Amino acid sequence: MDIAQFALITVIIILAILLLILGIQVFFILRELRKTVSKTNKVLDNTNVITESVSAPLASLSSLASGIKTGASFVNFFKKIISKVGKDEDSGKKNKKD
Repeated sequence: MDIAQFALITVIIILAILLLILGIQVFFILRELRKTVSKTNKVLDNTNVITESVSAPLASLSSLASGIKTGASFVNFFKKIISKVGKDEDSGKKNKKD
C-alpha cells in the first residue's frame, strides 16, 4: 500500500469518527432543547392560568367601581332635584306671605 493511500484512509477514518461524535452531540443537544421547550410550555401554561385567575376578580372589581360611580351620579342627580323642589317650595311660601 502506498503512503498516500494510507494517509487518505487514515484521514477518512478520523473524519468519520469525528462526524459520528458530532452527530451524537447534536442528538443530545436537540434532546435537551426538547426538554427545555417542554418545561417552558408548562411555565407559560401556568402563567396563563395565574393571569386568568387574577384578571377575573379585577374585572369584577372594575364593574363594581363602575356601578358605584353610576349610583353616585344618580344620588347627585336626585339631590339636585330635591334641592330644587325645596327651593321652589320655600319661594312659594315667601310669595304667599307677601
